Amino acid sequence: MPDVNADTQRVLSRTGLPGRLAVPGGILAAVAGAFAYVGTVDPNQPGHYPVCPLYRITGLYCPGCGGLRSAHAFIHGDFLGALQDNAMAVVGYLGFAVLWTVWVVRAARGRPLNPGLGPVHLWTAGALLLVFTVVRNLPFGGWLHP
Repeated sequence: MPDVNADTQRVLSRTGLPGRLAVPGGILAAVAGAFAYVGTVDPNQPGHYPVCPLYRITGLYCPGCGGLRSAHAFIHGDFLGALQDNAMAVVGYLGFAVLWTVWVVRAARGRPLNPGLGPVHLWTAGALLLVFTVVRNLPFGGWLHP
């Protein structure tokens, strides 16, 4: 079986800096465009975005409920409001920023992105998301409602 990391390393070492930064730059442009749209079109005004289907059918908050309001508040510098709308979304924004920065630095150096996330990390993240979802739907979790 060929060594995929060695092959990736060879390709990255032959690619110029603009080529190595093209994909991270494209991802940043897409995320910035989405945030710019949410920052411009206020999700607090009815009729701009669809209602969460889970919330509409069951009245339960999914882990993403309040995410657009959180992003809108975050863009406008209201970090406390962003945390109140969806704390896990704010953790996701910050996690994306860190991961993207590591990606760019490694790409600039000609190295592949290897976040080193194993099954334990992914199961832990899933468990935290599940706990967040359950707690925000319990009577004492009202402080986590969007």
